[in-house]
Parts: sequence; C-alpha cells; structure tokens
Amino acid sequence: MARPPETAPYRDVCLIIGAGEGLGQALARRFAAAGHPVCLTRRARNFAQIEALAAQIRAEGGTAHAYGVDARSEAETVALFDTIERDIGPIGVVVFNIGANVQFGIRETTARVFTKVWEMACFAGFLAGREAARVMAPRGAGTILFTGATASLRGREGFAAFAAAKHGLRALAQSMARELGPQGIHVAHVICDGAIDGVFIRERVGDTAPLLRDDAILKPNDIAAAYLWLHQQPRSAWTHEIDLRPWREQW
Repeated sequence: MARPPETAPYRDVCLIIGAGEGLGQALARRFAAAGHPVCLTRRARNFAQIEALAAQIRAEGGTAHAYGVDARSEAETVALFDTIERDIGPIGVVVFNIGANVQFGIRETTARVFTKVWEMACFAGFLAGREAARVMAPRGAGTILFTGATASLRGREGFAAFAAAKHGLRALAQSMARELGPQGIHVAHVICDGAIDGVFIRERVGDTAPLLRDDAILKPNDIAAAYLWLHQQPRSAWTHEIDLRPWREQW
C-alpha cells in the first residue's frame, strides 16, 4: 500500500502513459499537485506538447518529466520503466490513458484499422501493466489504473474496433487485479461513460461551454480527482471498477 501523504518523506513517481490534451493533462496536474513526481509519455511526434505540459507543471512548483515513447513497442516500454526507476525514482502509480476512439462501419473497418486500434488501446495496456507489475511486485505496493470507456461495456454501431479493444483492456485489468491484489498492488479500471471535454468532443459538437456550465459532459479535472482517490484508497477497501458519467447521461 502506498505510504500516506502525512508520513511519506517523498512521493512515488506517477507515470501517465497517454498524457494528451484533456484528461491526460488533468491527471498530470492532479498527481503533481499531490506531491508526486510525474512522468508523461506520448509518441515522439507529440513530444513538444507533453514537454510544454511538463514545463508548466515545473513552473507551478511540481516535478515533471516528458518522454517520447511508442506505447505499442515492447522495447521502448521496457526501456521507459527502466529509465524512470533508475533516474527518477520508484514508480508507485501507473495510469494507462490511451484512447484510440475511432468510428468506422464494419464494412469500412480494414484489418489495419482494427489492428492499430487494438494495439493502441489494448496491447499497449498489456505492456504497461506487465512492466508496472515487474517493478511494483518486489516492493509489494503500487497502483495501476486503466482508463476505460462506454465501449468497455457494450459495443455500438460503427465502433467495432474500439469496443473490441476496450473490452480486452477491461478483461486485462480484471485478470491483473485478481493476480496482483494479493501481492499488494491495487489495479483499478475507470469507465468514463460519456463525452469528456477536450479536442475530440469539441471537434464534434463545437463550443462545449454550455455543456460545461450544466455539468452535462465529463470534466477532466473531476475525473482526475477520482483517479487520485483510487490511488489513495486504503487496501482494506479497494475499488476495482468505477464508472463516471454526467448526471444527465443516459445509461
């Protein structure tokens, strides 16, 4: 179990895989504000964006490091964990936050699209989870959090690839929780059941300000608060799965 904030001489590192605009940024700021050094990853072509976020966190008094990593690469993922453990500190929290939400009719879903979505949203989660277990198990402590979606629970027309990947990620989280819980590692799956404010939803609905004022879509900062809460739970009452949705969302 992670040491309580009031007695810890330092906070374990929080690694966020998929620290993009929106939820990824909110998670980085939330954990940094709680005292955790945060390590942020995105693919190398997006490195400038996460480096800017890391710089902002440092300017606000936090500790942040950015890494350009292809989360689908076993070699790069293994090297990432080794580098952080060696250069930054022990990893106490891993958040897998890659989305890969795409919409294609089943007849338009190519093998390449299906495979790529699975690699991003499921296989990369396996690599992150396995490497997190590798470094956490010897210490008998740690938290691994997976970001799920409505598609984790049910498929919709046009989302076969995304739903298949998210179903797989949920099954991975369940298997890991049963295996690693008795070893002191808290594994949780967060189902974000609704639209999350950010670039993806703004491209589809335009101005989200009215929705935000009415709490009609998920706010990244509010989601991030739930992730930190999960990490801070005492092990006598761990949550494995939690669903988060706006009060007006149909389910």
